[in-house]
Amino acid sequence: MAEQRFATSVYTSRLRRAAELTAEAGLDVVVVTPGPDLRFLIGSRAETFERLTALVVPADGDAYVVVPRMELAALRDSAVGEAGLEVRDWVDGVDPYALALDGLGVVRRLAVSEATPALHTVPLATVSDASPQLATPVLRRLRMLKDAAEVDALRQAGAAIDRVHARMAQWLRAGRTEREVASDIAAAIVEEGHAEADFVIVASGPNGADPHHEVSDRVIGDGETVVVDIGGPTELGYNSDSTRTYATGLVPDGIQDAFAALQRAQQAAVDAVRPGVTAESVDAAARRVLQDAGLADRFIHRTGHGIGLSVHEEPYIVAGNALELEPGMTFSIEPGIYFPGEWGARIEDIVVVTDDGVEPLNVRPHALTEL
Repeated sequence: MAEQRFATSVYTSRLRRAAELTAEAGLDVVVVTPGPDLRFLIGSRAETFERLTALVVPADGDAYVVVPRMELAALRDSAVGEAGLEVRDWVDGVDPYALALDGLGVVRRLAVSEATPALHTVPLATVSDASPQLATPVLRRLRMLKDAAEVDALRQAGAAIDRVHARMAQWLRAGRTEREVASDIAAAIVEEGHAEADFVIVASGPNGADPHHEVSDRVIGDGETVVVDIGGPTELGYNSDSTRTYATGLVPDGIQDAFAALQRAQQAAVDAVRPGVTAESVDAAARRVLQDAGLADRFIHRTGHGIGLSVHEEPYIVAGNALELEPGMTFSIEPGIYFPGEWGARIEDIVVVTDDGVEPLNVRPHALTEL
């Protein structure tokens, strides 16, 4: 069965825009190796090996693909054939780096995608007159602004992970280990429409104070908070990422009060999202609420990160980022509060900037749900 991807016209438009941005950046060429950028531009899920596979996007001229002949099958489900891209296949003994830049004249300004390893970046430098730089300024702009089809894919991913959270009472209870609960959640993530479970955080009691806790064999106790942060890609490659905090029975009033402040902070940040405001102002909206509640020092990370073909990508919702939000930007809103050795909590929704405001892509209740 062929892998799902967008219509060929989508990739053709993206390639054309990539070439325009390459020229605007004053670059001669952008080289994109396997990873999220390659999947975005041509729908390819090819992997990086010691042999060079790359999409070459000149500022002037048509894009083309360089690929080992033995890896041609990896392009079968991409848009390469339908889009009419030239394919320069090569066999061992041929210099693929010279082949990649052949016909471009003197290359002085060359940029590579972020996923390009030094294994390929250094040889590209040796066959050009360039000191390779990151193509982030070109590719960031393309991927940061999602089109309607991408937003719909993220909307479907959000609905799928919401369905998993809706089933949490089936697995999460006192007396089970974090690992046992995580195993059940991972299976449900696939059952509910994901291609795979990319990450499952089940952080109970004091483990909840570690934002990136690895699941353990700790037995979940009664009357504890449990942070559940889960997500994964759909078949189209667009990711979900949603966090809820649960309680295995009644928790102390102090925890309830702190969590109520966290709810207000998360909602304040969501309400702050609209075109024209800065990423840092959204971060500040969450922090003001927690500061007023005396919890500012318990919020130890940024408010959010972009999401798409990567779970973490631009824009980052963090102090110091003066980027103005635009329709089509998608990112998490996920303030958290952490009490080392005691407990922690986080609430996370994915949102999309609309023409006049914001649309949350996760709609499960935020309350400290007792299971």
